[in-house]
Amino acid sequence: MLSPAQLVRLASLLPMALLVACVGGEDSRSSEGCVPRASSTTATRDLPALPAGDGLTTVASFGPNPGALEMRVHAPASGSASAVVVALHGCTQTASAYASAGWNELADEAGLVIVYPQQTSANNFQRCFRWWDAAHTKRGAGEAASIAAMVEHAKKTYGASRAFVTGLSAGGAMTAVMLAAYPDLFEAGAVMAGLPYGCAATQNEAYACMSPGKDKAPSDWSALLPEAARGASAPRVSIWHGEADYTVRPANAEALVRQWTRANGVDATPTSTETVGPATHDVFRDASGEARVERWLIQGMGHGVVLDAKGGCGRAGAFLVDKGLCSTSRAAMFFGLLDEAGAPTLPPPAGATSGGGGGDDPTPGRTTPADCKGD
Repeated sequence: MLSPAQLVRLASLLPMALLVACVGGEDSRSSEGCVPRASSTTATRDLPALPAGDGLTTVASFGPNPGALEMRVHAPASGSASAVVVALHGCTQTASAYASAGWNELADEAGLVIVYPQQTSANNFQRCFRWWDAAHTKRGAGEAASIAAMVEHAKKTYGASRAFVTGLSAGGAMTAVMLAAYPDLFEAGAVMAGLPYGCAATQNEAYACMSPGKDKAPSDWSALLPEAARGASAPRVSIWHGEADYTVRPANAEALVRQWTRANGVDATPTSTETVGPATHDVFRDASGEARVERWLIQGMGHGVVLDAKGGCGRAGAFLVDKGLCSTSRAAMFFGLLDEAGAPTLPPPAGATSGGGGGDDPTPGRTTPADCKGD
């Protein structure tokens, strides 16, 4: 039984604990503390685990791991893959839970290997990837280096020559980190309800980035990126956000557009706009007509990943919102892994080289844009 003095002390600490739990996570701050705002139909904190197993395998050793992350993979039964896709979960979540976004099923059809980095509570008690901490957002350092090592290991093991990255919330912010720190490793990425690179330098500053967001000119956002992530070697970026997101405000989608259009040398005004189901889809093309950046704003949706669960895309749940639009397959189309009809575009390699953790270089050398963009 706690004494009256202990109860008073505990009550004084509760608001701070709730505030800290919101950083990079799936809750929004209100007068009542952290309130789940994933969608109007769900209030649970964790994503649902896949029934009858998650289809993931743990890789115990994959090379240098300065960020002390764990690695899970879903690979084709053939043992070879055409490309690697990294899928980064949000705070409080796990790799197994985020597999409900539907990437495993797409991987089986398209011959992909999906890498799921998993955060640990030892690193962050809410299992957030530390997108605001410079010790984990620079090339060759911390969690960013660990994720890069996982990709190199997967490419070597499964014979893949290309890599892409996506993630939700804190995982979305970490997606921007990986594109900024390793533009030679990732051709493109899809940021789901995430934040621009370099928005926050401290955990406290992350609050202002999440809500209400920061207002900077495209040149100022782009200046936060490493030089290697701008110009001819800039990766392509797909940006997804719910218009009713009270956790990571939609202003962050605009900030991401400004940052990555400038980095890609295209105008921040869309070259085309269309309505697709519940979403407004803006495309930002270069002079050749290639889509360098795209933005999807989903009407009426809160914090989460938009899916078409009834149509066979993923499994609906907390932060996995069934709106009849499959962000997973649309992101794969943007990556060039599926054509407009949803058919795979890249045949898997004839065979894969033998894997083995422990020797992969997490900071691959720079390559030319042609090397990064081609097969």
